[in-house]
Amino acid sequence: MEDSAAPGAGSPPANGNGNGNGNGNGGGKGKQAAPKGREAFRSQRRESESSVDCPTLEFEYGDADGHAAELSELYSYTENLEFTNNRRCFEEDFKTQVQGKEWLELEEDAQKAYVMGLLDRLEVVSRDQRLKVARAVLYLAQGTFGECDSEVDVLHWSRYNCFLLYQMGTFSAFLELLHMEIDNSQACSSALRKPAISIADSTELRVLLSVMYLMVENIRLERETDSCGWRTARETFRTELSFSMHNEEPFALLLFSMVTKFCSGLAPHFPIKKVLLLLWKVVMFTLGGFEHLQALKVQKRAELGLPPLAEDSIQVVKSMRAASPPSYTLDLGESQLAPPPSKLRGRRGSRRQLLTKQDSLDIYNERDLFKTEEPTTEEEEESAGDGERNLDGELDLLEQDPLVPPPPSQAPLSAERVAFPKGLPWAPKVRQKDIEHFLELSRNKFIGFTLGQDTDTLVGLPRPIHESVKTLKQHKYISIADVQIKNEEELEKCPMSLGEEVVPETPCEILYQGMLYSLPQYMIALLKILLAAAPTSKAKTDSINILADVLPEEMPVTVLQSMKLGIDVNRHKEIIVKSISALLLLLLKHFKLNHIYQFEYVSQHLVFANCIPLILKFFNQNILSYITAKNSISVLDYPCCTIQDLPELTTESLPHNSLVWEAQINIGKSTEAVGVSSC
Repeated sequence: MEDSAAPGAGSPPANGNGNGNGNGNGGGKGKQAAPKGREAFRSQRRESESSVDCPTLEFEYGDADGHAAELSELYSYTENLEFTNNRRCFEEDFKTQVQGKEWLELEEDAQKAYVMGLLDRLEVVSRDQRLKVARAVLYLAQGTFGECDSEVDVLHWSRYNCFLLYQMGTFSAFLELLHMEIDNSQACSSALRKPAISIADSTELRVLLSVMYLMVENIRLERETDSCGWRTARETFRTELSFSMHNEEPFALLLFSMVTKFCSGLAPHFPIKKVLLLLWKVVMFTLGGFEHLQALKVQKRAELGLPPLAEDSIQVVKSMRAASPPSYTLDLGESQLAPPPSKLRGRRGSRRQLLTKQDSLDIYNERDLFKTEEPTTEEEEESAGDGERNLDGELDLLEQDPLVPPPPSQAPLSAERVAFPKGLPWAPKVRQKDIEHFLELSRNKFIGFTLGQDTDTLVGLPRPIHESVKTLKQHKYISIADVQIKNEEELEKCPMSLGEEVVPETPCEILYQGMLYSLPQYMIALLKILLAAAPTSKAKTDSINILADVLPEEMPVTVLQSMKLGIDVNRHKEIIVKSISALLLLLLKHFKLNHIYQFEYVSQHLVFANCIPLILKFFNQNILSYITAKNSISVLDYPCCTIQDLPELTTESLPHNSLVWEAQINIGKSTEAVGVSSC
């Protein structure tokens, strides 16, 4: 790694300090090329923390997106034509019941009477007639956009109509219809016989699930202007979804059974995206989002007598940057520029570095006696400089403790270190076992024996160990999981004297008890769908088809139609990935708070189902391109597409990225895999 040309004063500086070499001593020696390269990489690493090269993504960490965005993701662009069908079905039925008025002109009592008539007309034998009435109800849940002038009006009346529909018992009626469609063996057998399943095979299910999703999402949303009747209806609805009503299982378990039935191949026509979105929102509505989870955590710590939380981890994560440049390439380059150990000093170099590390530990007590040895060669001077820089880095960490007097430093702190301190954005947490393990190692090193779990006796240990133990105790944290594990151990030791544990019937506990028997199948099914939606997945004959509720009856024949369908497919996969990821994260957080062993059991089955390799599969690509890829057409999103006249789309107006073309290739492969040649 030596350079024949000496980087002297005439050469441009590597790190911008103008001294012309890597170590800042002004010398022009040829053997300083390697330190010069290392200094360049160190400066790049420091600059990367506040670099502007990495784009700052507009990202907010939360349990859900905005209200309009969550509603728009329910529909695929292939379903846009059905908005007109829903409106036509409603207007035809409404004209036969009400003369000379529109829906928004009716009084509340007249609106309730009309909804009761719709529910009565749902109880007919004819599937076609039932579907028309269900579409009329869906049009009401969508906000009667035909009578609105803006997107705000559509969202307002959609929320108003959903509360009205719930108060009249619409959700229970649609739940019965959903049970009928799930048990419809004729539809399942017809879908199994078809070589290619399209959006037409799930029309009834999509209408039912859309109405139920709109009701859950609109009623779940809390606003300060809500009336007392709406607040009462929201709590009643949450109770109905959380607990078993009329000897039936919770609604979330029904949706879980639909997911497993879809993955088993018995019902390939299920609109899996709508099922997953509804399942996610039902779990969020019944168990609570991040804010409710934090409130439950604070309440549970107070009940257990634990100290309050110092910070809200969710709020801390929200304040962090959405993306940071990777530093592993810098570390790799630094390791490549470093000279090999054989060219340094062999064993003596290793011993010298160890002594330098030991000196940083004993700096407050006394200097190391072995430090009298001085380097005699240029290479040893070079290594000593590196050791001093490492020592300065370790002293920086010690200088952060105000209880310890700062050591005499060789050079003043730079403004960069003061402006951009390194460290975690949240407060560190130390367990009791960590303190015991640290003292055990320290006593074995300095004394030769241990004192078990005694963390107060520090006789014979040097002063830095005293300060370390003091710092660890300042950040000692007792989690709810530690208390739960300790209680379980006591119950196992004394089962007769302590008696049976009283478990409160919370929504989380009821959901876990219902999921327990089929929990492995649920986790495997979710991960199967997640694998099929992975951007790097290839279309295979044995993989499940998650595009049944996005593919049209007729495949596209023009470039514009192919690009639009490719964007729709990528958007479809992104929404599936989002719903499954949010669902799993929410379940893990709530199960961990409810009981640590429930969390461990779910995590165990996720590991058994190869969840970790699947997550790594998502990172096996250009993450920045994957995140910033635009797979949406704003003019086709709900509710914009229901108010404005759709402009004429062209290939230039659609977003262009490599994922769109990959989606078109995968569509062709998937259709060929089921025996249909794509156009």
